[in-house]
Amino acid sequence: MIAHDPKAWFTPPYHFHRSDTLRRLFPWIIVVCAYSGLIAWLEIEYWKLSENNPIRNVSIMHTLLGFVLSFLLVFRTNTAYERWWEGRKLWGQLVNSSRNLAMKMAASLPEDSRHRAFFRKIIPLYANALKNHLRSEETRIELFDNLPEHVLQKLDMEKHVPNQIAAFMFRHIEDMRQEQILDGYQLLALNAELQSFTDICGACERIKNTPIPYSYSVFIKKFILIYVATLPFGFVFSVGYWVVPIVGFIFFVLTSLELIAEEIEEPFGADENDLPLGRMAQSIELHVQELI
Repeated sequence: MIAHDPKAWFTPPYHFHRSDTLRRLFPWIIVVCAYSGLIAWLEIEYWKLSENNPIRNVSIMHTLLGFVLSFLLVFRTNTAYERWWEGRKLWGQLVNSSRNLAMKMAASLPEDSRHRAFFRKIIPLYANALKNHLRSEETRIELFDNLPEHVLQKLDMEKHVPNQIAAFMFRHIEDMRQEQILDGYQLLALNAELQSFTDICGACERIKNTPIPYSYSVFIKKFILIYVATLPFGFVFSVGYWVVPIVGFIFFVLTSLELIAEEIEEPFGADENDLPLGRMAQSIELHVQELI
């Protein structure tokens, strides 16, 4: 995720980050400008179309369809941002649940208890495993160092790793209850935090596995391309060769909105504007180390 100052008005326009849409679209903007220049030359110099030519009325279509296109792009961007923001809220809940579980364990276990080391390791391990799971990356076996041998023997890296880690925590807490280290009231207090881990994982998987409908995304792309491709035909009559920069700018604005929506609709990836899952997982590990 890109760190920036939201109050800076004059610096960002002159700083082109590698995720900036202008850098990504610049070759296509040149193509659109060249295409617009060709249409303008044909209508003005080659065909010498008069002011009464019916092609002039094409701009009426753009006036009517411009509102529809704007509405679709706003809806598209809002939908993508809602997915991004929901992912951020879910990982915020994971941070809080990890802290709460660590604090409750610290209050319930003696200072010299061997169980402290287990939870000091496994609580942040869940965040790291969930991050890798959402990014379809393999969880490194080195992350499981210092865990009990019986845990490592039951671990299957080919299966759902976050679920296995949550199950290990549930099983370990139940073992402590049977050893009478925890009573029933403490078990109930811990159960809510443990259950929230699985709830958060399921909600994140819902976002990851339910993309924006393909037909909707393709329709908007085709709409933008056809809209921009027909703009020069009517605009030439009113602005002449100024149609070249005007159409290029309109193409940049409309396509940038679609690119931004594409980038943030998958919040758990590794793009520049995706959620900083690695940084949040490190924050969880740091806080758990401080609390237990």
